[in-house]
Amino acid sequence: MYDIPSLIWFLRKYSAKFISKIELTKGIPSISINLRLGGGANINRKDNKQAISEIIKLGRRMKENNWSTVIFPEGTRAKDGQVKQFQFGGIATILKAVPNALIVPIAIENSWKIVRFGMFPLTTGNALKWTVLKPIEPEGKSANDITLEAETAIRTVLKQSI
Repeated sequence: MYDIPSLIWFLRKYSAKFISKIELTKGIPSISINLRLGGGANINRKDNKQAISEIIKLGRRMKENNWSTVIFPEGTRAKDGQVKQFQFGGIATILKAVPNALIVPIAIENSWKIVRFGMFPLTTGNALKWTVLKPIEPEGKSANDITLEAETAIRTVLKQSI
């Protein structure tokens, strides 16, 4: 939840749209409205058919409008800062709709610390850092390989092993 406003600002030049869980489209001032009306894909993680359909629609809009897309392949963030294994389904679906989409991993450091105790109390004074990593050209690579390459690059920055 706290990564989204920062990423909106950080990626503002690239018309970034989000693939997010549908639960975030309600009850969060400003963010929910952006996710509902901003052109991204709001997916029900319990309904694969709906999720795939939404991501394909987003892929078509990406092509038509020259948009970029933000996906959190880790799914739900680990509360201890340890990166969970990335899921490749979202990236695979985007690449079906936009086969030449450039994959640009971004390592986000310390944002988990804000909510390490849940929604209350939020912690303050954490130095957050975004590192934009080397883009990954998808040509000739499987979605699994691309996802693993992105995960490895992010883990390297965060100094975590697979």
